[in-house]
Amino acid sequence: MRHTKWLRRWSLVATGAAVALSLAACGSDSSDDSSSGGGGGSKTLVVENSFDLTTADPGQVYEITGGMIAHAMYEPLLGFDGGDLSTPVPVIAKSYELSEDGKTLTLPLRDDVTFSDGTKLTSADVVFSFNRVKNLKGNPSFLLDGVTPSAPDENTVVLTSDKANPGLPYILSNPALGIENSKVVKEHGGTDAADADTTDKAGEWLNANSAGSGPYVLKSFSTTSEVSLEANGDYWGDAPTYSKVVVRNVTADVQKLDVQKGQAQLVLDLAPAQAEGLPSSVEVHSDPTSNTFFLFSNDNPAISETTSNQDFQDALRYGLDYDSLVELAGEGSVRSPGIIPTLFVGALDPSDALATDVDKAKASLAASGYDGEKVELEYPSDLTKNGVSFGTVAQRIQAQLKEIGIDVELVPSPIATSLPNYRDGKEQLGLWLWGADYPDPSDYLAFLPGQTVGLRAGWAAGADPALEALGEQAATTVDNDARGQLYQQIQQQMNVEGPFMPLFQTAQVAVTTSSLSGFEYNPVWTVDFASLK
Repeated sequence: MRHTKWLRRWSLVATGAAVALSLAACGSDSSDDSSSGGGGGSKTLVVENSFDLTTADPGQVYEITGGMIAHAMYEPLLGFDGGDLSTPVPVIAKSYELSEDGKTLTLPLRDDVTFSDGTKLTSADVVFSFNRVKNLKGNPSFLLDGVTPSAPDENTVVLTSDKANPGLPYILSNPALGIENSKVVKEHGGTDAADADTTDKAGEWLNANSAGSGPYVLKSFSTTSEVSLEANGDYWGDAPTYSKVVVRNVTADVQKLDVQKGQAQLVLDLAPAQAEGLPSSVEVHSDPTSNTFFLFSNDNPAISETTSNQDFQDALRYGLDYDSLVELAGEGSVRSPGIIPTLFVGALDPSDALATDVDKAKASLAASGYDGEKVELEYPSDLTKNGVSFGTVAQRIQAQLKEIGIDVELVPSPIATSLPNYRDGKEQLGLWLWGADYPDPSDYLAFLPGQTVGLRAGWAAGADPALEALGEQAATTVDNDARGQLYQQIQQQMNVEGPFMPLFQTAQVAVTTSSLSGFEYNPVWTVDFASLK
């Protein structure tokens, strides 16, 4: 076994529309190949994915495809054991200890980790990598907001946060926080200086080369066609089974054909419906993601006197047929009992989910004074996530709410139009999703009054002082059990008095050939190539 008490790669699925090019797939069943590398023989793994790829520079990576590839080349301090996100485990770090006040995270490092050029990984490389991420000011820089890395000695890293940061061990699993060979990156124009966003020149080199300690190195890179990885012949851990990994940019319909023909061993973008009826020569894996669809009713009377009415919001929350919506999302999707995904610390038990109660919904609607006026429901018309179309979900919600007496007018628009409207808090009703930025419940404090998503739903600071105080307490509580209970309490209150109605978590469908084993979906990095056999 390779060094696998650990994990591999991201999520934090930032909401957005991925545009993938449709490319014809070619190749043969690749169990044998003339490529070489590592100690794993000459085997090629072909993976197909609809690319949302922009870079191979770990300091800039923030998309799903890029995170999956970065995870193979750059190892983090901490990760997770397979798909279990409950407890971070050491990877490059030997252990970790969070101070009682939650502000200081101390991580002694392994002394046997080397980069692909044979150089020993030290604490200086960690400090450089983290400062470079922060100072590049790219998409992942916020992960280390308020965090200062230091190196008291060659084999110890200390991360000091401005305020209690109990979610930091979870954040460190993000592929953007994989450790770079500082000497090599500096030689090719990289810098961790405060002005790195304008002076760092290593991005172009890192799109053609790699400088990590992971089981694979970069062989070729294209944001539109394919990425090729080769086993790191000097990897400090156990050599991966596949000496070469080719990740192709292919649309879902082509992926379905290719995996059945054996031209790809792993495909990642089939919708649940597309995976139905596949032959026994392939295996379908369906796992809940952290992508949560939700409905909100704007709490700002200036936007709508109707949607901001508490009784009207109760009519919505009890009038929705949640089971029907989960069924619409497809096999592997699950009901969201609260806004925090079922995979995370602090998630509610499925039994805590609100039940549909049509009589209660109608009574609440009558109490609200609603007199039949149209209420607009906005959503992105051109966005599909894990095979689920926002338009299809919106139509079903419209039909369900009509049954309890609410006249919903659908207002679809391209994401380029709908997203700014949503972010500006101008939608009366909104249908959106939240993909975790990192696998910790603290990411969901954004839904509280006065916070980022709360404001999008017109939920202003001071709207619920007791709930806001609970949020502050949860954010600074270090003990996992205690903070988990606080997050559950927050969601229980939000479910009965907030403007958000969590609907369902979509499913990640992956299909593998019968020749491939070891696949395990992880919401942070999707798949660990080195664990596949």
